[in-house]
Amino acid sequence: MSDASGEATSPVAEAGSMDPLPRELLLPREGRPTGVLKERAEDFLVEELPLYDPCGEGEHLYLGVQKRHMPHGELIRLLQRHFGVDESAIGAAGMKDRIALVRQTLSVHLPGRARSGPIGAIDLGTDRATVLWAAWHSNKLRRGHLKGNRFVIRIRRIDPLAAPAIWRRLRHLAAQGTPNYFGAQRFGYRRNTHRLGALLLAQDWEGLLGELVGARGSAYPDHQRACREAFDEGRLAEALAGWGANDHSERTALRKLEKFGKPRRAVLAVGDHTRSFWVSALQAAAFNRLLDARLRAGSLASLGEGDVAFRHQGGACFLVGAEDLAGDALAPRLARGEISPAGPLWGAKLLAAGGATAAVERHALREFGVDPASLESGPDAAPGARRPYRVFPGSPELDAGVDEHGGYVKVAFDLPKGAFATVVLRELIDEQPAEPRPGGELDAEE
Repeated sequence: MSDASGEATSPVAEAGSMDPLPRELLLPREGRPTGVLKERAEDFLVEELPLYDPCGEGEHLYLGVQKRHMPHGELIRLLQRHFGVDESAIGAAGMKDRIALVRQTLSVHLPGRARSGPIGAIDLGTDRATVLWAAWHSNKLRRGHLKGNRFVIRIRRIDPLAAPAIWRRLRHLAAQGTPNYFGAQRFGYRRNTHRLGALLLAQDWEGLLGELVGARGSAYPDHQRACREAFDEGRLAEALAGWGANDHSERTALRKLEKFGKPRRAVLAVGDHTRSFWVSALQAAAFNRLLDARLRAGSLASLGEGDVAFRHQGGACFLVGAEDLAGDALAPRLARGEISPAGPLWGAKLLAAGGATAAVERHALREFGVDPASLESGPDAAPGARRPYRVFPGSPELDAGVDEHGGYVKVAFDLPKGAFATVVLRELIDEQPAEPRPGGELDAEE
């Protein structure tokens, strides 16, 4: 197989290869205090910073929702059932952490029921999701329709006297920028959503089902072994019975496969949103590998000919040419945080890099066994974009103390849309695995 440049590409990477998670750090590993994150959902507060307010009339009902310890997919299905709509009728600016207390806005398209004026109380039937407000608007809320997010995070199992060391690190990141990795949440609890995306683009329907519900792909929790082995042995009814209510994609695919016996139809049944998420995870995995290389080379805050520069004010990008580098004109703008180098999220509208940078970017995608052309056309193609390799945490704050759950250090900061708080936190602390304790809640991230 080869890509459009004629360079050879590999088959879809084998399970276990090309770990998509961040590898490098900007700040020294030494000196980071140890601590635990997300021991309780209430210790991780996420609040959207809206891009605009609803106008008060239209066909789309905007809902300000507070959810606690609830994955994004479960919230979407809850709204589907309550309003009697398809998944496509629901809009969200972004997916949020599962183990968290989240305040975000969603929209529901309700044609024929549109009106203006006040709206009565809406009860979703669970104390894990509460509608705080509702208002009508004229358009669907779409991914990226937000300024960013405000995070307020309590770090647990930590000496409060570690606060000054954390504050020094946080102030450095706010001034100089922090690596804009995609966090672990993007790759699912099995760390394999990027692999599902690669199999989807290759239209390897049987291979994708094997990775999704079989026992021969990426690692999985031991309690899933029986139903996965049942799938591999062709016992579909037994395999289906082993999945829980929240295993929506697995159950949907198996039901379709059992009914029609067609792998392609089973994969497509999981829905556009899920397939889009798999493709975005593949884009994210390649981006992370390129950012690793930037950090190793010490070029997080520098630009060379052929790089693409990202303007933080407005988000526009431009290809860096020799004339841009003449007289070192870009250096002051980089130092002020006005611009940063940007990596690719492959797709049809991607602004191409030049020269050696373009070759390095293509190689990163080929390492996952993917032809760039497959992300540019076809039913599951991506639009394509540039993402800055660094972002600047805004309005940083820090507090420390002791409460009924023990000592803590509390950090707060804003991040632009698409940036991950957990990526900032790995620069601040050496995160330790949490263990259950009375009142605590532990689960895999979505």
